[in-house]
Amino acid sequence: MEKYIIHGGNRLTGEIKITGAKNSVLPILAATVVSGKTSHIFNIPKLKDVEIMTAILTHIGAKINEENGSFIIDTGPIDKIHLPEELVREMRSSIILMGALLARFGEVKVSYPGGCEIGPRPIDLHLKSLRQMGAIIEESHGFLHCKTTGLKGCDIQLDYPSVGATENIILGAVTAKGTTIIRNAAREPEIIDLQNYLNKAGAKIKGCGSNIIVIEGVESLDGCAHRIIPDRIVAGTYMVAAAMTRGEIILKDVVVEHLQSIVAKLRETGSVVSTNKDKIRVIGPKTINSIEVLQTLPFPGFPTDMQAQFMSLLSISEGTSIINETVFENRFKHAEELTRMGANIKTFGKVAVVRGIKELTGAKVYAKDLRGGAALVLGGLVADGTTEVENIYHIKRGYENFHINLQSLGADISCI
Repeated sequence: MEKYIIHGGNRLTGEIKITGAKNSVLPILAATVVSGKTSHIFNIPKLKDVEIMTAILTHIGAKINEENGSFIIDTGPIDKIHLPEELVREMRSSIILMGALLARFGEVKVSYPGGCEIGPRPIDLHLKSLRQMGAIIEESHGFLHCKTTGLKGCDIQLDYPSVGATENIILGAVTAKGTTIIRNAAREPEIIDLQNYLNKAGAKIKGCGSNIIVIEGVESLDGCAHRIIPDRIVAGTYMVAAAMTRGEIILKDVVVEHLQSIVAKLRETGSVVSTNKDKIRVIGPKTINSIEVLQTLPFPGFPTDMQAQFMSLLSISEGTSIINETVFENRFKHAEELTRMGANIKTFGKVAVVRGIKELTGAKVYAKDLRGGAALVLGGLVADGTTEVENIYHIKRGYENFHINLQSLGADISCI
């Protein structure tokens, strides 16, 4: 088992280049299945989740060659519709292969997906929507068997703007007969990136980034070249690191528009944030201000994937902050670990009350999920003494070379 050893107290300074977005590359890799052609995908991050997705695709027959941080992926040889259970249970995002395989082969067998333990994330909206499009789905003993004689376009009203459901519908609809309209669609930048890839491949999709998406089905798709957008959550994590350590970090290769909600909340803490084209500079404040209310919401609201990192930041602020987690039911597991480091945090269902303290103290802590694990590393960067973060498998699912990048900024962190 690997773990991080962190000796806190160093001020982080320097520049960091942001890699491709985990939540964008996974659905785009799934989307390559629909065409059965060869695509060249650039700016691929080196992440555990990407390894799992490529292992799944290779298992069902795809040919993938890595070339200077890019993938040349040929999905023509795919000849299986049964996804390997042991891999699917490791990563929730594998569920988006349902729409892609239904579009390509009209059938898919898959177990219920796994991933971080951050509360119930039912796939009811995925199944309901695919059924509306003509899929027959049988559920038995934790497995799903989906069949169709041909998906058909229809009008779908999502009860909640689910990112995964929106992606599955898009993948199923691109070659369906007729037109599909998704209302109350997710608006995340990663949805726009998926649209851009598919449209390059010959799809006819309009409206991604708004709450109404219109997909006109086409006969077939081609392969194409596409560059993955930068990861806004990774960028946000380094921005919080600058604020917590009273440091100064310049982030390169970012899309500033994707980070506006994070920028606004950092400024509330007293951080100085300036932007210039594809760069952001964050200078941490001498005194970190508390935030009256921090509420997670679907994009363009404050991202749930940044809630844990901000809890770590607010734990050393002046005053009391209220965090309202509206997206997931059980996303405060990091609070218990932060309290091991001396933080004063009380949780009540989906609400956390964070009373800032002067200083965290080093402790042995356990990463229970991806973003919670990153929050513990951030806490360790400013804690008095030594922090050991165990179970960093989760962190490696979403951060490429995390400890190496932090070292380059001046952190005293090692992986053993």
